[in-house]
Amino acid sequence: MPAPPVRSPVHLAASLDGGGQYEAGHFTALARLAEQGTLDFVTLGDSFTRPGLEALAVLSRVAPATERIGLVPVVNTTHTEPFHVSSAVATLDWVSRGRAGWSPEVSTTEAEARLFGRRPAARSAEVWHEAREVADVAAKLWDSWEDDAEIRDQATGRFIDRDKLHHVDFEGRAFSVRGPAVVPRPPQGHPVTVIDATAADPRAAAVRHADVALVRTQDPLAARTAREELLDRARAHGRDPERLRVLGSIPVALHTTADAVELAGLIGDWHDERAVDGFHLRLAEPERDLALIVKATVPVLQHRCLLRRFYPGATLREHLGLTRPVNQYATAGGVRHGHG
Repeated sequence: MPAPPVRSPVHLAASLDGGGQYEAGHFTALARLAEQGTLDFVTLGDSFTRPGLEALAVLSRVAPATERIGLVPVVNTTHTEPFHVSSAVATLDWVSRGRAGWSPEVSTTEAEARLFGRRPAARSAEVWHEAREVADVAAKLWDSWEDDAEIRDQATGRFIDRDKLHHVDFEGRAFSVRGPAVVPRPPQGHPVTVIDATAADPRAAAVRHADVALVRTQDPLAARTAREELLDRARAHGRDPERLRVLGSIPVALHTTADAVELAGLIGDWHDERAVDGFHLRLAEPERDLALIVKATVPVLQHRCLLRRFYPGATLREHLGLTRPVNQYATAGGVRHGHG
């Protein structure tokens, strides 16, 4: 009899969201705990409507205190400058040595618009179209430096090869960006793009730009249907569906190790049904829930060969089995534009 097909391991991620935390040590401890459990990445939410620390800044602080765990902050694209967003995410990838991602989010309320006073609120479809443009121009900016653009030749005083810097010359509906970036190309080429694709408008962005799509559901059949739709639509947009990971995003509240073992069973069942590529765990109480996951859920999954026992690589793309993107300008040919 032929051997059964080898199943891919489950990808696991967890949210570190929890109100009222202002100490970097809190988030660092949680990220280290997730790293102990060999999770792929952690996410940290952000919002203009509640008090709290900026997610991207917090995870930039966490980055040097961790070694393997991927770091994915929510980044609002509606009232922020795309050039600054791309630079900040690229910086996170540098300080984490290739473990950065970002999760684009949008703003649709007048209250949030009044905080900035630059533009009125817009419909979801409009701001998500803008988010797609931000994701597009961010990738172009990350590619605006070729990997070997830096020379650093003290003898000649040359720092950059001018021919390996590129203007992106992007014109969108609400913004234009010329480039090139001020930050060299990130270690991963492109930091990992994670989009909550539960609703229709962000799903349209995910099929074009996401490396990881999250789907909020507790029904494995609904998850599998959503996964198949996402992969089919990505293929229709000319993308290789093998380069898109779909994770079920589920709420988790654990009180005993028995609950954590039960969670492992649920994960195994969904994996057997090929419903998703993994899970994004939205923790009710991150300190309690994550400790139980690492203590009880992770060992069960490892025993069942559903979860790795160590990180085989160093970058978030390697954790997810995603290749490093080729620089679109280095392979495009034609006239090069740049300055140094």
